[in-house]
Formats: sequence, C-alpha cells, structure tokens
Amino acid sequence: MGGIKQEQSDASQQPRPSHSADQPQEEPKKRGWPKGKKRKKVLPNGPKAPVTGYVRFLNERREHMRARYPDLPFPEITKRLGAEWTRLAQNDKQRYLDEAEREKMQYAQELKEYQQTEAFQITSTKIQDKRIKKEDSPSVIIGTSSELSLSKAADLTSRFDIPIFTEEFLDQNKAREAELRRLRKANIEFEEQNAVLQRHIKDMYNAKERLEAELGMDEKRTQALHQHLLAIKHTLVNSLSSVPLPGTGETASIGNLDSYLSRLSGVLEGNPHKHRALLTQLCEVLSHLDSDKL
Repeated sequence: MGGIKQEQSDASQQPRPSHSADQPQEEPKKRGWPKGKKRKKVLPNGPKAPVTGYVRFLNERREHMRARYPDLPFPEITKRLGAEWTRLAQNDKQRYLDEAEREKMQYAQELKEYQQTEAFQITSTKIQDKRIKKEDSPSVIIGTSSELSLSKAADLTSRFDIPIFTEEFLDQNKAREAELRRLRKANIEFEEQNAVLQRHIKDMYNAKERLEAELGMDEKRTQALHQHLLAIKHTLVNSLSSVPLPGTGETASIGNLDSYLSRLSGVLEGNPHKHRALLTQLCEVLSHLDSDKL
C-alpha cells in the first residue's frame, strides 16, 4: 500500500502535458469598421464633408505618381505616398493641414446654414419616421413547425408591405432622378462657364501686368526727360547770364527763363537793325554752347 501511495504521489507531482500546442490557433480577425461605431451618414443635398490634410496630400500627389509609374497598382501607390507623407517636412505638411482646417471651418458654416433649410427639415423628418417604424415593427420568429397555416403566412407577408415600392414612391423617385440629372447638367454648364471666366481673368491679369510694366518704363522715361530739360535750362542760364534784356537789364535765371527768352525773341524780331549788337552778342554766346549738354 505504501508503494502504491508513493507512485500516486509521484504521478501527481509530474507536470501535466500542455494542450496549448495541440489547440488550433485562432485566426486573426478581419479588420473592418470598428464595432459600436456608426458610420457618419451623408446628408442628401447637404455640404460636402471636408477631408484631412493627409487625404488632400494623397489626392494632389496621386495623379503625379500614376503618370510616373503607370503600371503600379493602387495599393502600392497609396503605400508610397504614405511613406512620402511621413518623410515630408513639417512646414510642407502644414500647408495641407491649414487648407484642411479652413475647409473644416467652411463646412461647419455651410452645415449650419443647411440645417436651417427646408430640405434638411424634410430629411430629418424622414430619418426620424424610419427610426420610429424600425423600433415599433414587431420581430418575426420563423418556426420550423409544419402546422403554420396559409392564412398566417399571408398575414405575415402583409406586414412587410414596404411603402417604398408603391407607385407613388416610384413616380416621385423618377421625378427626383430627372431633377438630379437636370441639376448635374446645369452644374456642368456652370463649371464650363466658370472655366471660361477663369481664362478671361487670367488674360486680364496678364494684360494688367504688361500695362504696369509699360507704365513703369514711361515713368522712368519721363523722369529722364525732366532731368535733361533741367540740364538744358541750367546751360542756357549760365550762357545768357551776360546778355541783359534791352530797356530792363534783366538777365536769365531758372525762374524766368521762359519769359526771358520770349521777350528777347520779341525784341529781336521787332527791330533787328536797332539791336544788331545784341544779336551779334547772342550769336557769339550761342556758338560757345556745349552741344553735348543740350
């Protein structure tokens, strides 16, 4: 008996075999939409939701990447762009982040304005009615009993007479689709007109730049001519300072040069024989003028 008890105690002290190696490993769960997190519903005819700075970067760089690597699959393009975003400097990233923030603020303002419209009120009412119908609809338990009568089956089918398949809904749906096609066509026309206007604006901007450049050149030319005129006046004043006007004895200066020349011309044309000496003196003075300064 003592030997049997010793063997049993030794067997109890031996480690039990682990079944963890024999048990099959659990397969990794498929990644999908997080459990318990509802998708954000898109409001019909509402403002378009903004995108993040990273998505703006992807949208901007994707076409360039496709043109550079036309045979590259879409997941690989996204992977490379993600790596490029990671290596991007912070100041370069900030441009996309700032644009995303501005678009987010604009979306909040547009959403606030949209919530005051009649279309939003109608959509909210429909969503609320659908939620109430879903909560009030009785749950149907389908049994395997062969004793289910045909009358109960017909009654069960009548519960699922969904209103959206009525003729009224189909007609309304057709009208909405026609209206949507009309709006899309109008949107395309507006976009084409906008593109034409953008080209006109660009042409006008280029013309404005050309006119500003020509105006700057004209201003420089005018300043040069003004400086040249001042130089000529100084040269004439210095040369005619020794030629006084007959009768008054007035000499030329910067302030009275125009009137001085006008009166001197009138005196010489009125009686050239009487003022022959003045004419000779004037010719001698003018002959010594420096032509390079005129």
